[in-house]
Amino acid sequence: MSTSTGLCRLRYLEELDISSNGFWGPLPSCLCNLTSLHALDMGDNNFNGAIPSSLLYNLKSLEYIVFSENALEGSLSLASLANNSNLEVFHLLNNRNHLEVNTEEPTWFPSFQLRVFTLSNCVLNKEANGVIPSFLKEQHDLIVLQLNHVGMTGNFPNWLMDNNVYLERFELTGNNLSGTFQLPSNLNLHSMLQLDVSANIIEGELPSLTGSILPNLIYLNLSKNLLEGRVPFSMGNMNQLQTLDLSNNGFTGDIPEPLAKNCTSLVLLKLSSNYLQGEMLPRGSNLTSLRYLYLDNNRFTGDISPGILNSSLQVLDVNNNSLSGTLPNWVGDIEFLEMLMLSRNFLRGPLPLSFCNLNYLKLLDLSGNNLGPNIPPCANVTVMRFLHLTNDTLAGHFPEFLSRASLIVTLDLRHNALSGNVPSWISSLWNLKVLLLQGNSFEGSIPLDLCLLKNMSILDLSNNNLSGQIPFCLKDLAFGNNGVSTDAFDTSYDSQQTVLPYVYISRFSVFFSYYEDIRSTHIYILEEVYFMTKSRLELYEGHILQLMSGIDLSQNNLTGFIPPEVGHLSELRALNLSHNHLTGPIPEMFSNLKSVESLDLSYNSLIGPIPPQLTELYTLSNFRVAHNNLSGRTLDRKNQFGTFDETSYEGNPLLCGPPLTSCDDSNQERRTPPSFNHTKEEDPWREAFLGSFAGSYVVAFLGVVLFLYLNSHYQYVLFELVCKLIPSFPH
Repeated sequence: MSTSTGLCRLRYLEELDISSNGFWGPLPSCLCNLTSLHALDMGDNNFNGAIPSSLLYNLKSLEYIVFSENALEGSLSLASLANNSNLEVFHLLNNRNHLEVNTEEPTWFPSFQLRVFTLSNCVLNKEANGVIPSFLKEQHDLIVLQLNHVGMTGNFPNWLMDNNVYLERFELTGNNLSGTFQLPSNLNLHSMLQLDVSANIIEGELPSLTGSILPNLIYLNLSKNLLEGRVPFSMGNMNQLQTLDLSNNGFTGDIPEPLAKNCTSLVLLKLSSNYLQGEMLPRGSNLTSLRYLYLDNNRFTGDISPGILNSSLQVLDVNNNSLSGTLPNWVGDIEFLEMLMLSRNFLRGPLPLSFCNLNYLKLLDLSGNNLGPNIPPCANVTVMRFLHLTNDTLAGHFPEFLSRASLIVTLDLRHNALSGNVPSWISSLWNLKVLLLQGNSFEGSIPLDLCLLKNMSILDLSNNNLSGQIPFCLKDLAFGNNGVSTDAFDTSYDSQQTVLPYVYISRFSVFFSYYEDIRSTHIYILEEVYFMTKSRLELYEGHILQLMSGIDLSQNNLTGFIPPEVGHLSELRALNLSHNHLTGPIPEMFSNLKSVESLDLSYNSLIGPIPPQLTELYTLSNFRVAHNNLSGRTLDRKNQFGTFDETSYEGNPLLCGPPLTSCDDSNQERRTPPSFNHTKEEDPWREAFLGSFAGSYVVAFLGVVLFLYLNSHYQYVLFELVCKLIPSFPH
């Protein structure tokens, strides 16, 4: 609904809160008449257009302004606030459109002292190359400062902490700030509860006294920068710390022992993608509140640390390290573990039977270890959603215990030594979206039961020993075509929440108590899937994985025609049927694969012309029909087909045209397949055939005559037969 102009008649109104009401349209310019307003909250609506400069300029009594969660655009100059001497709160977060905010032109000096200043998802000081707002140098009472994703440049503004010693929440995430991370050396910032300068280009080492200067931090995020050196031992002084994220930097050395022993309030510890080494957790760790531990992509060695037993882990990610030994028997004592990721280490099997005590596992990734030849059949997979056992030296038949995994979304068994048939009970995995069986020794035909998996998006059966025909019923599968929710690709958790009030003390009899979760950490696990497309192995995750769909049946022993019905999969993005024994023509219905980006039919025995309708596949970027028995002309070199070179067509002797040799008359005569409509002069093959047939007929006839001549009984039988056929023949 739109705002009523009746509001503008309330000239003596002091407080106006119309937040979270679904209002839309431009901000009413007549609001500038409400000169008695002290508080204005228009947040969480659908207001669009520009913020009228007269609105802020005229309302000089404003103390509290909220424009957050709208779709505002245009430009806003904060110089219009210069004379608002009572202003304490300016709140403009998560704007959904393109809004430019200018704090530098024209030159102005603030008459206010802000307590809260927030901007996010806008363009700050575009004409001044994203400089940090200079008016902030005059602010000394800030308690909350957020400038997230606004394109700020320049050195890290450590002076903001020097000038505002009562800061509680300080966020500069998602900008282009550089230089070193510095803290005041002559004071402790006891009030600081949340500090987030992630996703910048800050470099150098952390100050050794970081934990002493910020002793009461609850949330610290320095991820996605260029920080290096050791993690300071002083972080062990942060005994209130609940979230620590130092991921995606260049930190080296061990995890400090004081951090692992003293930070008993830690709920989330994320040190992913650094160069850390030694034990994954120091012995004697006392992280009793820890629920989420991310140590992936480092250089940790040795056994899986028993220090994790003192925690309450739900997520353990130690992918891509150098851990060795076996999975310890006590792993079954981590009662509420929901995600276990140990891929690409040097772990060996067998898995302990206590592994079967993990009743809440939703994601298990043990890929790239030596855990075979089998998984304990008692493994509890009833709530499993994502299972990755790639390259784990598994052997035997398709694991029977997986028949209980009815909720599974991704099943990845690539590159093992599994054999036998793909079981018919696979149809009971009704939620399956991704099935990856590449590089095993499965045999027999592709089971028709696969066609009952209506949510399928990615099917990879390549590099096995499958035979028989391609089931035409594959057309019944989704492959992105039925709008099934892809939320199952995402696994998200909310960590413990700490809710603190925004510090805004009003002098009004009715005051706004503005609460916000200051440390709500959304832990987002990106499901990863490797799938061969465009002749290379691609990693798909997050939103891209949700959009991906593909079929790979290559490098098997499949025979027969390609079912034309496959052409009904209009949302399919990749189709690979290469290196089989397929025959017959390329189906004309493939022109309906309007979303296909990669189509590989090479190394088969396909015949006939390439359907010219394929030039309508405008999304196609990889096309291969090489090494078949195709004939006729190549497709017109227009649209995307103008980009394909001879490697797309080579190995088809009867195929001609660009980028192969030209189809002139003499060349075409040699490339035209045999036809029974040719005359004797035009077809020496026909002449040779008739001559051979006539000679064989004469030899057979003479043989019969000679046989009859030598056998008197058959002479008589032949004579009687002739008499019956010719009545006038004399007896």
